[in-house]
Amino acid sequence: MKIQLTNIRKLSFRSIQIRTFMVALLCWVTVGCEEDLPDTGSIPDPTPPSADFSFTADEGNYKTLSFTNTSISASDFLWDFGDGSTSGDKEPEHTYAEDGTYEISLTASDKLGKDSTITQSVEIKEPEVPFTPTILNPGFDIQGDDDYRDHWRNADLGEVIQITSSPVHQGEKAAKFPSAGDRIAYQLITVEANKDYIVSFYYTMKTSPAGSLKVAILAGETTDEINAVTVNDQSNSSEYVLASVSFNSGPNTKVAIFVTNEGVECRVDTFTIVPD
Repeated sequence: MKIQLTNIRKLSFRSIQIRTFMVALLCWVTVGCEEDLPDTGSIPDPTPPSADFSFTADEGNYKTLSFTNTSISASDFLWDFGDGSTSGDKEPEHTYAEDGTYEISLTASDKLGKDSTITQSVEIKEPEVPFTPTILNPGFDIQGDDDYRDHWRNADLGEVIQITSSPVHQGEKAAKFPSAGDRIAYQLITVEANKDYIVSFYYTMKTSPAGSLKVAILAGETTDEINAVTVNDQSNSSEYVLASVSFNSGPNTKVAIFVTNEGVECRVDTFTIVPD
């Protein structure tokens, strides 16, 4: 009876050992399999994530940035915009409340727990608008208070221009200079100092008698010429010819366009000024 009880005890202990071993083996296999099988979307190492991005400012609001994510081998993303805001989107858009310099960080990671971080600095600042000189009533089409001649009068230098409706280069009106040469066009405009410009215009002349038209650029409110062009194409009184005068503003922040004629009836239309 004692012998049988001893054998039973030995068998029971042996069974416990076998069951314990099997449980441990199953756990090892399960854990090992989970470690060997990456989640969907990740790329097994040795190709770890590499974070990278670019951004552009919105044309309508310079404080709003749109981000392009160029990271590789990554499935999850964390953005830190440097102003206390974050995002988990792949390609977010973010608007800053104030101007300033911000450090933007992107952390890209995969399903194996590998990650990569890149940081770029961005300055949020209202873009400067280039200064463009303005010629008022450049085509003599605005009636205003002076019968289409607003902004072109200077009594100290001569009688004001006349206005004609035929022929014109553009619009409905043009400036007319009778052959007597006693009419002038004058306009003071604001420019940047020490900058090159080109003033362009269209003109036409009667075919006879011989004469000329002069367009000068004066320094500020003086009569000192910076540069001038004299034109005399009298081949067709109905067709306008393009001409221009270039100049450097020097120390002046104001210059004047001054137009005179001599000997023949002339017409002028469509002034423009652009940086050279």
